Amino acid sequence: MRLRPTIASGFTVPAAATAVVLAATGATAAVGTAPAAPAAASRLGVCQEKALSVKAAPGGQQNVVRISVTNRGSRSCVVDRIPTITFAGLDGSAQAVPPAESAPYVLSRGERAYAALRTADPAGTEGHVVGSVSVAADPAHYGVTFGAARVGMPQGIRVWEPVTTLWQVSAAAASQALANGLG
Repeated sequence: MRLRPTIASGFTVPAAATAVVLAATGATAAVGTAPAAPAAASRLGVCQEKALSVKAAPGGQQNVVRISVTNRGSRSCVVDRIPTITFAGLDGSAQAVPPAESAPYVLSRGERAYAALRTADPAGTEGHVVGSVSVAADPAHYGVTFGAARVGMPQGIRVWEPVTTLWQVSAAAASQALANGLG
């Protein structure tokens, strides 16, 4: 597994520079329920980990986990648009589908975002079997660790080229993004 760049220092790029880069590339900032101007995203701070609630649950298939993060803080803040998902004892993190770079994802007060994780076929022979998965809404956070049984894999989590979606506005959108990303 490969490690992706960390944006732990927050979003300190000046708003004008962000706007120029985004305008020149045709990109937009990742946001929750409504698009935010790049300048608005750069003014918001990274969500404090204690203000977030991170959850993970079985995803319906034996190798899929549904993830959510809720902003329980008193104001809007940003997390990375790619959840940081690591596996006990293994280096690296799940890769984003579609491939993406770190960028801000705005969570309004009380808002929830969703992602889906695909590990490996439990009946497969490739990869490693681990006892837990850790999920952080931002690479600057420690994250929350979930045991294999908690995410619907009581025999352990088989890990081989794990992938995750970007944060989405609904669980259905996360499931669809995972399906689209895997072809």
